[in-house]
Amino acid sequence: MSNLGIGVAGVAIALLLIALRVPIGLVLGLVSIAGIGVMFNMGVAWGMISATPFDYVGQWELSAAPMFLLMGFVCSSTDMTRGLFLALRLYLARLPGGLAVTSVGACAFFAAASGSSVATASAMSRMAVPEMLDNGYDRGLATGTIAASGTLGSLIPPSVLLILYGVYAQVSVGQLFMAGFLPGLLSALIYMAMIVVRVKLNPALAGGNVPINPTDAERREAFRDVWPLPTLILVVLGGIFTGVFSPTEAGALGAFAALLIALVRRRLTRRALTEAVTQAVTATASIFLILIGSLFFTRFLALSGVPRAFADAILSVSTETWWILLAVSVIFLVLGMLIDSIGLLLLTLPILVPLVGEADINPVWFGIIVIKLLEIGLITPPIGLNVYMINGALNNRVTLPEIFRGISWFLAMDVLTLVILIAFPIITLWLPSLAY
Repeated sequence: MSNLGIGVAGVAIALLLIALRVPIGLVLGLVSIAGIGVMFNMGVAWGMISATPFDYVGQWELSAAPMFLLMGFVCSSTDMTRGLFLALRLYLARLPGGLAVTSVGACAFFAAASGSSVATASAMSRMAVPEMLDNGYDRGLATGTIAASGTLGSLIPPSVLLILYGVYAQVSVGQLFMAGFLPGLLSALIYMAMIVVRVKLNPALAGGNVPINPTDAERREAFRDVWPLPTLILVVLGGIFTGVFSPTEAGALGAFAALLIALVRRRLTRRALTEAVTQAVTATASIFLILIGSLFFTRFLALSGVPRAFADAILSVSTETWWILLAVSVIFLVLGMLIDSIGLLLLTLPILVPLVGEADINPVWFGIIVIKLLEIGLITPPIGLNVYMINGALNNRVTLPEIFRGISWFLAMDVLTLVILIAFPIITLWLPSLAY
């Protein structure tokens, strides 16, 4: 069998094992080692194992990922979003579907302080969903709002997925952070508009849309406790966008600032700190294992010639950008139903990065399109990681079919947003153009 045939067989075997729920980092590593061993010999494969992982995971830029994860989990475990949620509720609750609109806004703010979709969905599901359900909101709308809005953590900076894409594709993480801001804001606004229109047409979705009249005590509590999250966002994103410090430095400063704010608010208990650190360490270890596996997979595919053959096959049909994006979108939408977002990103980048280079597509713009596609995968059945996260956080108070039913409208809005971002690249590239 030719090297190309071995590479194609390796990709097929990897997808099969992933579909069988074998851990993706393990799959990528084992398939790559076996494939290189077949193409050359096991000495070459073991040489790659001994030298490659340390050099790759030791990159300075990757240290931002665990710091932003820690920052997000500290915010979640110390309940840093409640004050902001209550404050937004005062202003937005009178809108049709006001609590759902408030939840989208709160998720957007939390996404800007966590960098993690899972952390965003976890934090908001325990706070916002019970309140919506208690006010008579449709169960699908209540849970679908948080499941979809939680994905904003993948796009709004500081996003861990953007960090991984930037390091792998050799693209400035700072540019990616700037590029993700307006698309993330656009996604949130489209979600809000859809909720308002739906509830306006069918008030029963929001419990008859009975106005919520907060008491003076609630107003005072909300405004007294609203400052932590905006302060953290200002420190992190303000520093990055003004060039005061790099995204990596911002991660460390953000984690420290989150701990300091929690300490000042007297919420940094031993239990909260232990929970945040444990979650951050577990998530980081999982990400880095997949990173190492994807690095082996990259070497295996490069030696087999699969990326070049894939690029030639796509470009032989058409070199138009629309065709390339259509092909990539189909791949992500299909695989997104089976593979989690980080695994899918690192599985496909070895093939897609050479294609982007061959087609001369702006890698920053392409990166945002890819992350938006991954957002869709986070709420697409049968995997839908955010859906399962919310189901677990609510202790099965709402069933999985109800949550998946609720996200259907949000999936349609994600497709609309994706079309807008493809049709108008300036939305993505305007902010980076101001700084670089």
